[in-house]
Amino acid sequence: MRFADNERSMARGMARDKSEDPEAAVRGPGQKQLKACVIWTPRSPGTMEDKRNIQIIEWEHLDKKKFYVFGVAMTMMIRVSVYPFTLIRTRLQVQKGRSLYHGTFDAFIKILRADGVTGLYRGFLVNTFTLISGQCYVTTYELTRKFVADYSQSNTVKSLVAGGSASLVAQSITVPIDVVSQHLMMQRKGEKMGRFQVRGNPEGQGVVAFGQTKDIIRQILRADGLRGFYRGYVASLLTYIPNSAVWWPFYHFYAEQLSSLCPKECPHIVFQAVSGPLAAATASILTNPMDVIRTRVQVEGKNSIILTFRQLMAEEGPWGLMKGLSARIISATPSTIVIVVGYESLKKLSLRPELVDSRHW
Repeated sequence: MRFADNERSMARGMARDKSEDPEAAVRGPGQKQLKACVIWTPRSPGTMEDKRNIQIIEWEHLDKKKFYVFGVAMTMMIRVSVYPFTLIRTRLQVQKGRSLYHGTFDAFIKILRADGVTGLYRGFLVNTFTLISGQCYVTTYELTRKFVADYSQSNTVKSLVAGGSASLVAQSITVPIDVVSQHLMMQRKGEKMGRFQVRGNPEGQGVVAFGQTKDIIRQILRADGLRGFYRGYVASLLTYIPNSAVWWPFYHFYAEQLSSLCPKECPHIVFQAVSGPLAAATASILTNPMDVIRTRVQVEGKNSIILTFRQLMAEEGPWGLMKGLSARIISATPSTIVIVVGYESLKKLSLRPELVDSRHW
């Protein structure tokens, strides 16, 4: 009887549990009730865990139409913002001693007073043709990374090979445009600072018109032939190919190191913007000797890189190879930040729709 009473008591308890717990019917006897919980599942491959890790956006991840349209627009905006400083730097490098300008700020003021705002953009229309080389650079870089990935998964190897290849293609297009553009930059109220001089406008104001680019082209052809458009080409390759090949691996290296030190909520674009100038400084230190030689070859019209090197060593010793290093690093910092932020933003904006949520800004 006692056993039967216990059995009836258990039955009543189970019935009461079922009435209070609607899910009791689907549980077997003896199973405990589970508390409700929310199970978090990632909405995409870009989980909170890998927010700390930078996921490189490769060529196959991009919507190519967006990439090129946004790329041209963004590159043009960058060129407009930095071109005046390019013009000033070119004039400072070419002038003998301090014959005209005493520094960047002095040059800026004097050009504004003499030629107005348009004076800061002399040769700009010709220089815009380098937009083509810019698009060729990024296309070559991304495609080469994809090609090298079939043979090596090392990001350093991919960046090294792709950076050097991209610079080779870009410089082959850029050098002739730069030669013409630089000669236009040297025109000041009809006074030549370089080897050539173009005609003034019909009113006799001595202001150089953009349409007279053909005068410079004709003078280069008469003086040097087609080779004149590639003056300093080899020296440029020996400067910019190593610079580009070194910059990309160091850029990714610094970005990865900073991402491991920063909180995972920190936007990637922040330490990418810091990594760019750090990589530029490193590349400048490693390639500055060749840059000094390149500048002397182009400005002084020398034809031999070896003879220029020997003359530099004889006159100034090894320290001569580091001339202008600090100025180069300082001038590269703001432009590198703009370029890095612009390029990384461009790639994120150009992601294929299904990958947009998989990348952390």
